[in-house]
Amino acid sequence: MARLCPLASGSSGNCTYISSGESAVIIDAGIPYKTICERVAAVGGDISKISGIALTHTHDDHIKGLKTLLQKTGAPLFCTKESAEHLTAKNMLPGGVSSIITDGERTSFADMEIFRFAVSHDAPGSCGYRIATKSGCCAVCTDSGIITENMRTALLGCDVVLLEFNHDIDMLRRGPYPPHLKIRILSDLGHLSNNAASAEIPALLTSGTKQIICGHISRQNNTPQLAVSAARIAAESVGAKVDIDYLLSAAKPGMSEVSVF
Repeated sequence: MARLCPLASGSSGNCTYISSGESAVIIDAGIPYKTICERVAAVGGDISKISGIALTHTHDDHIKGLKTLLQKTGAPLFCTKESAEHLTAKNMLPGGVSSIITDGERTSFADMEIFRFAVSHDAPGSCGYRIATKSGCCAVCTDSGIITENMRTALLGCDVVLLEFNHDIDMLRRGPYPPHLKIRILSDLGHLSNNAASAEIPALLTSGTKQIICGHISRQNNTPQLAVSAARIAAESVGAKVDIDYLLSAAKPGMSEVSVF
């Protein structure tokens, strides 16, 4: 069986561990290397056996620990050309990285196949990932202002989907953020609201998704309860009952529960 565990999720840092049983990859490294090691060990993994690292984009909350992680593990990095160029320009890639894979939308790490798909965010080359293993597939999709048809196609049929539920629109509009930041978050290059993300839930469930994780939840402009409630109400519109037809959870800023698929 394969496993997915958000090691961190939110504006303070993002990192997701996915294991097939035979190999493992890490998506994003927005927390310190030491913390990544501790949390990988806590779910029974071994950081020295990581097969690859995939990067969604180059904002700080996704790359804080990346350089050290690459240096310590020597694992190959899978990212877009734009992300690789940014990392190189900022001297954020160690000399010992084994390879940087920027060509093509698919790559394989041991017994896992990773498909990269574009998302709509304000970091050049931003993307999400769909990961196929022998036992099933999962997807990580955060940091996007809208859901495009390309994104929707990539998510449908996944057993587990970690999907951004960044903000409650009313909380954001009434909140303390300055106007320019509110405009950025609400834009097509910003972040998904509870409303936008929950609108995808019926199609996901009817396509076979069995576990939904609400991720990248803002501490200032949302709550886990609001995110989960929005997802649950959307699921009920197609007759799906939580804990009966599917599992629903909210990823934490710290380590979250393991999803098995």
